[in-house]
Amino acid sequence: MSVRRVVPDIRSQAMEESREFYGLFGFEEVMNQGWVMTLASPENPTAQVTFVAEGRGAPDTLPDMSVEVDDVDAVYAAVLASGAAVVLELRDEEWGVRRFFVRDPNGRVVNVLSHR
Repeated sequence: MSVRRVVPDIRSQAMEESREFYGLFGFEEVMNQGWVMTLASPENPTAQVTFVAEGRGAPDTLPDMSVEVDDVDAVYAAVLASGAAVVLELRDEEWGVRRFFVRDPNGRVVNVLSHR
């Protein structure tokens, strides 16, 4: 299994203001679906930050971070075998990712995903 990127997910009701603020550091918008927006460094595209206004697919749970892996099915199997608390079962989302949520030992929710 390989990790492609790790991204903090910040709960936000201030998307435009966040884009402007993080733009001061050189981040640029690379994805915006209205309810979720990702900014990335043009020089290092895996340096990213995501802002989440609502939980699409998991309305009661917003993740604290996202981990993109090369094989989400293999990671899901490993998580299940470990006994870790799955918060959102493995699923395909309409916006092109396959993902699940798991709670880490600190109580943080991790969105584990692969792009389809």
